[in-house]
Amino acid sequence: MHFPHRSPAAETGRMKGIAAMIVSGSSNQVGAALGAHAFGTIGPAGVVAVRQFVAAAVLLPVARPDLRRFTWRQWWPTLLLGLVFATMNISLYTAVDRVGLALAVTLEFLGPLAVALAGSRTRVDLLCALGAAAGVWFLVQPGPSSDWSGIGSGVLAGACWAAYILLNRLVGARLPGLQAPAAATTVSALLYLPVAVTLAVTDRLTGTAIAFAVGAGLLSSVVPYAMDVVILRRVPTQFFGLFMSIHPVLAALAGLLLLGQFLSAPQVAGIALVVAANTVAAMKNLKPLPYASTTTDNRIGAEPAVPPA
Repeated sequence: MHFPHRSPAAETGRMKGIAAMIVSGSSNQVGAALGAHAFGTIGPAGVVAVRQFVAAAVLLPVARPDLRRFTWRQWWPTLLLGLVFATMNISLYTAVDRVGLALAVTLEFLGPLAVALAGSRTRVDLLCALGAAAGVWFLVQPGPSSDWSGIGSGVLAGACWAAYILLNRLVGARLPGLQAPAAATTVSALLYLPVAVTLAVTDRLTGTAIAFAVGAGLLSSVVPYAMDVVILRRVPTQFFGLFMSIHPVLAALAGLLLLGQFLSAPQVAGIALVVAANTVAAMKNLKPLPYASTTTDNRIGAEPAVPPA
């Protein structure tokens, strides 16, 4: 992507923004890997529950949404967004548990790609769709031993991510700042309250499991939010979305280093194809934009590559 000529200070700021994107993406995937260490004790649902509680505990004091003043016009998309958060996270973590971090995150990336390609009829977009399909085939390597439940969970996470993008546009126009994500995350946390109670009653909430789950919440929710404040002050929002195509690669590295999940050559090729398709689709839709303002509101209504909760 071409950047206009900028002063040395501005160029330094842009480089800091890119560094922050790498930190944010790495933190997100390391957090998911940490959460996977607690699956054996509290399961994916338990990890998601703790992660949602952590995210709500951070977002509510920051955004301070006045829930009593929400109108129904603001509430109904917020409630849907909370349901999407709840479904997206459990789908992704179930996929991570069954098919590994790299495959799960790559399948999830089909959601934003589908939104980017929706309604387009150009040859380039058709090639992107075919490239992504080929990448998924290499990744899944369909056969009798394929874990279709895990693959389906990853695809469901991608569908939820697409729904998140569309709902995000809507609630971003009706609620300022981070009020909608804060309220939606709270709704999602309440939906997982029975899971937390069940785990507590059955004595499955061990200190180690809670530590891993809290680590997942901090690294996959809190740190990316903090980094976004830095990122969106220094790079255009569209470049932010384009650069986040690196997430499947970071997921593969986190899975290898922290979970011992090795990938075959066809799986590596599959990830490369999906990343390439997403990158080409994003670049094709890039338009000249002014640099992002100094508020986090840029994230609301944009098409971020990383779901916030």
